[in-house]
Amino acid sequence: MNKLDQLKAITSVVADTGDIEAIKLFTPQDATTNPSLIYKAAQLPLYRNLIEESVTWAQSQNGALLDNVLDMISVKIGLEILKTVPGYVSTEVDARLSFDTLATVEKARKLISLYEDAGIARERILIKIASTWEGIQAAKVLEQEGITCNLTLLFNFAQAVACAQAGARLISPFVGRILDWYKKSEGKDSYPSMKDPGVVSVSRIYRYYKAHGYKTIVMGASFRNTGEIEALAGCDKLTISPALLSDLEKDTSKLEAALNDQQASKDEKWPELSEQDFRWQMNQDPMATEKLSEGIRNFAADLISLEAFIQKSFISESEVATHA
Repeated sequence: MNKLDQLKAITSVVADTGDIEAIKLFTPQDATTNPSLIYKAAQLPLYRNLIEESVTWAQSQNGALLDNVLDMISVKIGLEILKTVPGYVSTEVDARLSFDTLATVEKARKLISLYEDAGIARERILIKIASTWEGIQAAKVLEQEGITCNLTLLFNFAQAVACAQAGARLISPFVGRILDWYKKSEGKDSYPSMKDPGVVSVSRIYRYYKAHGYKTIVMGASFRNTGEIEALAGCDKLTISPALLSDLEKDTSKLEAALNDQQASKDEKWPELSEQDFRWQMNQDPMATEKLSEGIRNFAADLISLEAFIQKSFISESEVATHA
């Protein structure tokens, strides 16, 4: 067996892409998307008809035209992915709403409504939300409505604790981006896989959740190399880019599980986090503070680029103004 097949035997493998052809190639359980991936996918000829259909639909709706187009494009790409994967697809809320609980809840309800109008049960959709305090509180509301959430851009243990306490279905702690920060901060070129700061962070979260009975799924994300993936083999889920999936598929050496749900946690169970506690913990972690804000900025920038691409190629400025 190659390492990808070995990994699939102990961990649910998720494709980190909006490219449907890549998803078909690697047969993952689930797929995740984000604004950056949607922007890349939207520029492929394969998706042109989906954009045209989204624009036509948006022109018949009330509200801001571009907002409606972006929502429908995200859903249409999600619908195509759902034809290929048997499990979840993650669809992300506009990153520009990351500090607005009410707007995040409303956007999530709208996305779920669009999926349900297309005949997809909400149980197959994870609404992807940045792990800000406001985003976590939105997830708490949505989970109580049966709208399951994927809390993303997660870099800090306090974020993970708050997500579990809110009852989030799934979290996406970012491995590679944590590594990037520490390499720059500490002036190192690399770390051994088991000492990789991103691997250490996700392993700690996983063991804490299992030791204290939290049902929130841990899905490691944002990998820079296969060594990180192997060091987290056994985690609930891992979302992996097509390039790294291909590398795993080519490797036929032995893969051992690094994590299991019987491992002890060094962390006592935390009391319920208040907003003040959460913000203080984030304030004390420069890596998490910087990477969270950077991630939100970058996702927002890709949404703005996608809007510009759509407006240039598919709709006129007068139409945008008419539907404002």
